[in-house]
Amino acid sequence: MSRDAADPPLRQDRQEVAESRAAQRILVSDLLADLETYLPAEQVREVYRAYLFAAEAHEGQKRLSGEPYVYHPIAVARILARMHMDHECLIAALLHDVIEDTGISKRRLAEEFGEGVAELVDGVSKLTHLNFRSRAEAQAENFRKMLLAMTRDIRVILIKLADRLHNMRTLGVMKPAKARRIARETLEIYVPIANRLGINSIRHELEDLCMSAYWPWRDCVLRQALKRLCGNRRELVEDVQKVIAGRLEQEGLHGEVYGRQKRVYSIYRKMCDKKQSLSELADVFAFRIVVDTVDTCYRVLGAVHNLYRPVPGRFKDYIAIPKANGYQSLHTVLFGPQGVPIEIQIRTEDMHRVAEQGIAAHWQYKGAPAGNLSSDAAAEWLRGLLEVQRSSGNSMEFLEHVKVDLFPDEVYVFTPRGKIIVLPKNATVIDFAYAVHSDIGNQCVAARVDRQLAPLRTRLRSGQTVEIITKPGSRPNPAWLNFVVTGKARATIRSFLKRLEAREAAELGRRLLERELEELGVRLETLGEEQLQEAVAELGHQDFDELLRQIGLGNRMARLVARMLVLHEHREQAEGEAAGSLTIKGSEGMVVNFAKCCGPIPGDPVVAIFSPGKGMVVHHQSCPNLGDFRRQGQSWIDVQWADQVEGEFSTAIRVDAGNQRGLLATVAAAIAEAGSNIEDVRSEERDGLSTSLRFTLTVRDRKHLAAIFRRIRAIPSVLKVSRVIG
Repeated sequence: MSRDAADPPLRQDRQEVAESRAAQRILVSDLLADLETYLPAEQVREVYRAYLFAAEAHEGQKRLSGEPYVYHPIAVARILARMHMDHECLIAALLHDVIEDTGISKRRLAEEFGEGVAELVDGVSKLTHLNFRSRAEAQAENFRKMLLAMTRDIRVILIKLADRLHNMRTLGVMKPAKARRIARETLEIYVPIANRLGINSIRHELEDLCMSAYWPWRDCVLRQALKRLCGNRRELVEDVQKVIAGRLEQEGLHGEVYGRQKRVYSIYRKMCDKKQSLSELADVFAFRIVVDTVDTCYRVLGAVHNLYRPVPGRFKDYIAIPKANGYQSLHTVLFGPQGVPIEIQIRTEDMHRVAEQGIAAHWQYKGAPAGNLSSDAAAEWLRGLLEVQRSSGNSMEFLEHVKVDLFPDEVYVFTPRGKIIVLPKNATVIDFAYAVHSDIGNQCVAARVDRQLAPLRTRLRSGQTVEIITKPGSRPNPAWLNFVVTGKARATIRSFLKRLEAREAAELGRRLLERELEELGVRLETLGEEQLQEAVAELGHQDFDELLRQIGLGNRMARLVARMLVLHEHREQAEGEAAGSLTIKGSEGMVVNFAKCCGPIPGDPVVAIFSPGKGMVVHHQSCPNLGDFRRQGQSWIDVQWADQVEGEFSTAIRVDAGNQRGLLATVAAAIAEAGSNIEDVRSEERDGLSTSLRFTLTVRDRKHLAAIFRRIRAIPSVLKVSRVIG
């Protein structure tokens, strides 16, 4: 067991701190005093009425700390009051647990406080009336419900963040294992959401609370080390603050200068990311300069650069290019007194409000209607959530996609028209295409990065200009899933491939079933609707199309389904009839796959194996891997090539030749001249005099392969050319 989880004195110390925090109960009078500073009297009375309603609903309920439960919603409401949220949001905060923890219904809340409040409370409430197979599934579905409610009204997530913040403040009464689980969930989900929406005042406190709950020993050691370090430099912050303020006054610039020690969690993350000790990190002091205009920001930047020497490569202009969450500021790192690095942030008052309260500040100070979000960056993210939701198969998949998108590091790239697209770190050209539009991503065939053609898997860097080349009728490649990083791209590709696979599987299933029925002397078109529906119901499928998809994917044998459909009319024929061959056209798509072990090509004698959930896998009849399947007659089926086969097919050949310089290039050129593409090549020196080359290449059919063989045999040093099967 780690020191973090097992140190008894430290746990006792943490519990004392938590009990002290719990003892600082927030009374409703404190809340009302805050509200009276910015809300009209009639709205304050409505909030008080909601408090009385909540107190009655939670009567007799207590928290683990032993205090009345209603203290929790009061504390949540006060967190939101300090963000100057509207009275509907505060009423919903006071009532946020009544649907989940009491017998009061959403309808009753709507009657008492209006439909808007009822929707907010419902959006925050967990899904307690459903049965889930696991805690992870329950968490994922509740998270999905909350985020979808958030896309309708952003105040849902503000209430949830305030709820989680107060729960983290009072986490000390929990058992250590549960406290660590809650802290981890907070770090993985709620901290990134607060960051994505720019609510840094909540994010910073959540991070520090999670640090003390999840890594208590590290938190304690780091705080003690910082105390010793800052003790030696106690006067540095005050001195730098005075010097900067003096220089601004000399330059005739007006601004407030604030000095502080960086937060424990921020320092810990930087130590982990840079793999440095605290003494190596050094820059633990930060200063913030708040001015009146954007022009003053840049003038102040020049003043501080003249005052202290800047550290090369550490300047960032988030005013010209804001972060995805709307954050704006100038960041620079300077060599301060005694060579100590100090970080400077320069911003306007409006920028500072947005930096601390994110979307809440934007909404409050810009006068947007309640629940409406006018912040372009956050609104774009919420629209993306809706697309991910529509493309995700289930809640676990949705949670996976959204977690991927909650990255703290970002790259900023440009469209050819100069629009900025913000993407996560390591995003590729395909991620960019889907960020522009789902249809652009689906039809992407090539791209130019800074006017140069680039592979689709190219990772993008900030400042690059990306142009996507599309082709109507193109479709996503399953291989893209190996390198895309954004949730939207991954969800859209998966959704498209699932729909495509379903269509292709249904088409193949219909062909398989028609062939089996014809062998039994029946045409599918002649079967009655009632007869088909009886078979569908008996086999437990929703409809006939679903049955066809299951046949195409190999989960149902067409032969057995056909016999079931005609059993009563053709019993004798059905019992003794054998199935004929299925024709392969090469255009069946993902539900017909060609085995990599033997590389069958048009003209080869072939057999198909049913693989449940994947469809048919076509093998060469002489493939050594068929032994086990041949003993399972129900798993394989005879197939034959159509007269006209589409596409190119991979197969492997072996070339034995004498050792000579340039042999590989000569053979590769011969293959290319024959109109084939090399997918893979491997070489093996045999006896010092000869070399064996194995190529995996694409061909149209056996005639094409024979033409390739003739070109290779014409090379003087080639001794033997053969095909590799198995």
